[in-house]
Amino acid sequence: MNLSSIVAPIGRTKLRKRNRGTKTCFRGQKGQWSRSGGGVRPGFEGGQMPIYRRLPKVGFTNIFAKTYCSVNIERLSIFDGSEVITAELLKQKGIISKINDGIVILGRGEVTSALTVEAARFTKTAKEKIEKAGGKAVVKAKAKYSKEAAKAAKDAKTDKKVTDKPAKKAAKTTKASE
Repeated sequence: MNLSSIVAPIGRTKLRKRNRGTKTCFRGQKGQWSRSGGGVRPGFEGGQMPIYRRLPKVGFTNIFAKTYCSVNIERLSIFDGSEVITAELLKQKGIISKINDGIVILGRGEVTSALTVEAARFTKTAKEKIEKAGGKAVVKAKAKYSKEAAKAAKDAKTDKKVTDKPAKKAAKTTKASE
Protein backbone atom coordinates (compact mmCIF):
# COMPACT_ATOMS: atom_id res chain seq x y z
CA MET A 1 0.00 0.00 0.00
CA ASN A 2 1.19 3.47 -0.92
CA LEU A 3 0.20 6.80 0.58
CA SER A 4 -0.42 8.07 -2.93
CA SER A 5 -2.97 5.29 -3.60
CA ILE A 6 -5.23 6.11 -0.62
CA VAL A 7 -8.52 7.68 -1.71
CA ALA A 8 -11.37 8.99 0.46
CA PRO A 9 -14.52 6.80 0.34
CA ILE A 10 -17.43 7.96 -1.82
CA GLY A 11 -19.63 10.44 -0.02
CA ARG A 12 -16.95 11.35 2.48
CA THR A 13 -16.06 14.67 0.83
CA LYS A 14 -18.51 17.50 0.26
CA LEU A 15 -18.43 20.33 -2.21
CA ARG A 16 -17.53 23.64 -0.67
CA LYS A 17 -20.32 26.21 -0.57
CA ARG A 18 -19.34 29.23 -2.62
CA ASN A 19 -20.25 32.78 -1.57
CA ARG A 20 -22.74 33.72 -4.20
CA GLY A 21 -26.41 33.31 -4.95
CA THR A 22 -28.18 35.52 -2.42
CA LYS A 23 -28.87 39.22 -2.50
CA THR A 24 -25.92 40.06 -0.24
CA CYS A 25 -23.66 37.23 -1.47
CA PHE A 26 -23.27 36.00 2.12
CA ARG A 27 -21.41 39.18 3.13
CA GLY A 28 -24.12 40.45 5.46
CA GLN A 29 -26.26 43.54 5.19
CA LYS A 30 -24.05 46.56 5.73
CA GLY A 31 -20.58 47.46 6.89
CA GLN A 32 -17.01 47.67 5.68
CA TRP A 33 -16.74 43.99 4.79
CA SER A 34 -19.87 44.00 2.65
CA ARG A 35 -18.63 46.77 0.37
CA SER A 36 -16.84 46.26 -2.88
CA GLY A 37 -13.12 46.54 -2.17
CA GLY A 38 -13.94 46.64 1.53
CA GLY A 39 -11.77 45.38 4.31
CA VAL A 40 -8.68 46.64 6.05
CA ARG A 41 -5.03 46.73 5.06
CA PRO A 42 -2.66 43.95 6.10
CA GLY A 43 -1.45 44.48 9.66
CA PHE A 44 -4.46 46.57 10.71
CA GLU A 45 -5.68 45.55 14.19
CA GLY A 46 -8.86 47.58 14.48
CA GLY A 47 -7.22 50.73 15.77
CA GLN A 48 -5.10 48.93 18.37
CA MET A 49 -1.39 49.72 18.06
CA PRO A 50 -0.16 47.15 15.51
CA ILE A 51 2.48 44.56 16.39
CA TYR A 52 5.01 46.04 13.97
CA ARG A 53 4.82 49.33 15.87
CA ARG A 54 4.73 47.79 19.36
CA LEU A 55 7.94 45.82 18.90
CA PRO A 56 11.28 47.61 19.22
CA LYS A 57 13.43 48.06 16.17
CA VAL A 58 16.90 46.60 16.63
CA GLY A 59 20.04 47.12 14.60
CA PHE A 60 20.55 48.59 11.17
CA THR A 61 21.60 47.58 7.67
CA ASN A 62 25.11 48.61 6.78
CA ILE A 63 24.91 49.91 3.22
CA PHE A 64 28.70 49.78 2.90
CA ALA A 65 28.98 46.10 3.91
CA LYS A 66 31.06 43.86 1.66
CA THR A 67 29.59 40.59 0.41
CA TYR A 68 32.26 38.00 -0.26
CA CYS A 69 31.90 34.64 -1.96
CA SER A 70 33.59 32.00 0.21
CA VAL A 71 35.63 29.12 -1.21
CA ASN A 72 37.34 26.39 0.81
CA ILE A 73 40.82 25.35 -0.28
CA GLU A 74 39.62 21.78 -0.76
CA ARG A 75 37.67 23.07 -3.80
CA LEU A 76 40.93 24.32 -5.33
CA SER A 77 42.28 20.76 -5.68
CA ILE A 78 41.09 20.62 -9.32
CA PHE A 79 43.86 23.07 -10.28
CA ASP A 80 47.40 21.82 -10.92
CA GLY A 81 49.25 25.04 -10.09
CA SER A 82 50.19 26.07 -13.64
CA GLU A 83 47.78 29.02 -13.65
CA VAL A 84 46.90 31.88 -11.32
CA ILE A 85 43.59 31.20 -9.60
CA THR A 86 41.36 34.28 -9.72
CA ALA A 87 37.68 34.93 -9.06
CA GLU A 88 36.98 34.98 -12.81
CA LEU A 89 38.60 31.55 -13.24
CA LEU A 90 36.61 30.10 -10.33
CA LYS A 91 33.40 31.40 -11.89
CA GLN A 92 34.36 29.98 -15.27
CA LYS A 93 35.00 26.53 -13.73
CA GLY A 94 31.65 26.65 -11.88
CA ILE A 95 33.07 26.68 -8.35
CA ILE A 96 31.34 29.99 -7.58
CA SER A 97 28.23 31.36 -9.22
CA LYS A 98 28.66 35.07 -8.56
CA ILE A 99 31.56 37.41 -7.84
CA ASN A 100 30.20 39.92 -5.36
CA ASP A 101 32.88 42.09 -3.74
CA GLY A 102 35.52 39.42 -4.29
CA ILE A 103 36.24 36.00 -2.85
CA VAL A 104 37.48 34.86 0.54
CA ILE A 105 39.51 31.65 0.78
CA LEU A 106 38.69 29.50 3.81
CA GLY A 107 40.98 26.90 5.36
CA ARG A 108 38.94 23.66 5.25
CA GLY A 109 40.73 20.87 3.42
CA GLU A 110 44.29 20.33 2.22
CA VAL A 111 46.37 21.69 -0.66
CA THR A 112 48.57 19.23 -2.54
CA SER A 113 50.10 21.40 -5.28
CA ALA A 114 51.74 24.82 -5.24
CA LEU A 115 48.95 27.23 -6.14
CA THR A 116 49.02 30.96 -6.77
CA VAL A 117 45.69 32.29 -5.52
CA GLU A 118 44.42 35.87 -5.90
CA ALA A 119 41.55 36.76 -3.58
CA ALA A 120 40.15 39.69 -1.62
CA ARG A 121 40.73 37.92 1.72
CA PHE A 122 42.34 34.79 3.14
CA THR A 123 41.78 33.20 6.50
CA LYS A 124 44.89 32.60 8.58
CA THR A 125 44.76 28.82 8.17
CA ALA A 126 44.13 29.02 4.42
CA LYS A 127 47.12 31.29 3.90
CA GLU A 128 49.33 29.01 6.01
CA LYS A 129 48.25 25.88 4.09
CA ILE A 130 48.77 27.47 0.67
CA GLU A 131 52.23 28.77 1.60
CA LYS A 132 53.15 25.45 3.26
CA ALA A 133 52.43 23.67 -0.04
CA GLY A 134 54.77 26.11 -1.83
CA GLY A 135 52.15 28.43 -3.29
CA LYS A 136 51.38 32.12 -2.97
CA ALA A 137 48.37 33.85 -1.41
CA VAL A 138 48.00 37.24 -3.11
CA VAL A 139 45.53 39.70 -1.60
CA LYS A 140 43.83 41.52 -4.44
CA ALA A 141 40.91 43.77 -3.54
CA LYS A 142 38.58 45.52 -5.94
CA ALA A 143 39.57 49.06 -6.88
CA LYS A 144 38.30 51.50 -4.29
CA TYR A 145 37.02 54.97 -4.91
CA SER A 146 39.52 57.40 -3.44
CA LYS A 147 39.03 61.09 -2.78
CA GLU A 148 42.55 61.82 -4.02
CA ALA A 149 41.89 60.19 -7.40
CA ALA A 150 38.60 62.07 -7.77
CA LYS A 151 40.28 65.36 -6.87
CA ALA A 152 43.11 64.73 -9.35
CA ALA A 153 40.58 64.00 -12.11
CA LYS A 154 38.64 67.15 -11.25
CA ASP A 155 41.84 69.24 -11.25
CA ALA A 156 42.80 67.80 -14.64
CA LYS A 157 39.46 68.89 -16.08
CA THR A 158 39.69 72.38 -14.58
CA ASP A 159 43.31 72.78 -15.75
CA LYS A 160 42.18 72.37 -19.36
CA LYS A 161 39.50 75.00 -18.91
CA VAL A 162 41.84 77.42 -17.16
CA THR A 163 44.57 77.15 -19.81
CA ASP A 164 42.12 77.80 -22.66
CA LYS A 165 40.58 80.95 -21.17
CA PRO A 166 43.69 83.20 -20.93
CA ALA A 167 44.56 82.49 -24.57
CA LYS A 168 41.10 83.59 -25.67
CA LYS A 169 41.21 86.71 -23.49
CA ALA A 170 44.65 87.63 -24.85
CA ALA A 171 43.37 87.29 -28.43
CA LYS A 172 40.36 89.52 -27.64
CA THR A 173 42.48 92.24 -26.01
CA THR A 174 44.91 92.36 -28.94
CA LYS A 175 42.04 92.77 -31.40
CA ALA A 176 40.49 95.54 -29.27
CA SER A 177 43.76 97.46 -28.99
CA GLU A 178 44.33 97.45 -32.77
